[in-house]
Amino acid sequence: MGAKVHEYRGKSIAVHYDAKRCIHAAECVHGLPGVFDPEAKPWVDPDAASADEIVAVVDKCPTGALWISNAEGEPGLQPAAENTVQIDADGPLYARGDIEVVDTDGNVLLRDTRIAFCRCGASENKPFCDGAHSKAGFSDTGAIPDPKLRQGDGSGKLKVVLANNGPLILTGPMTLTGGDDSCTGGRGALCRCGASENKPFCDGAHSRIGFSTS
Repeated sequence: MGAKVHEYRGKSIAVHYDAKRCIHAAECVHGLPGVFDPEAKPWVDPDAASADEIVAVVDKCPTGALWISNAEGEPGLQPAAENTVQIDADGPLYARGDIEVVDTDGNVLLRDTRIAFCRCGASENKPFCDGAHSKAGFSDTGAIPDPKLRQGDGSGKLKVVLANNGPLILTGPMTLTGGDDSCTGGRGALCRCGASENKPFCDGAHSRIGFSTS
């Protein structure tokens, strides 16, 4: 859960960037190239567009590597009205909403509105995706098999428990999407070792292959 955070402070807002969570989706560069320019130093200029424009583009960052605070240091992004988890074909799980990541003892490790979770098992920045799925040759269509999510609490946060050497255990209201399919529910255990034969769900393969989250 390490971070490598840089702050770029402008007159009205500050842009924060965690380089370890960036997988170069480039939504920022494509959305506001005058603000986000990888060739410039510093590469972020928070005064090159309006605060509203920057907030709108940062909100498109699927990993949470970018976030905003205002002049008072308060968060500039609000959680989406609905918790969603998108299964990216051959790639990570993109979670969006009111998300709380906890360990098995219930300690809160992170609260965020956008997170890309590794599901290939090869990331060196677990539980986050670091793009390792491409090098590892991870392959999965992202389809959702039956049975789907189980029912659970219909309101509130999406809690993500990081099982030791095991899956992501999600509880709370959510919509899971993958390929042309989607389902809603309140509980599911999602594979993050890459070896499940019932992706995106865990089938216990992490024990068989000796998966380690350390």
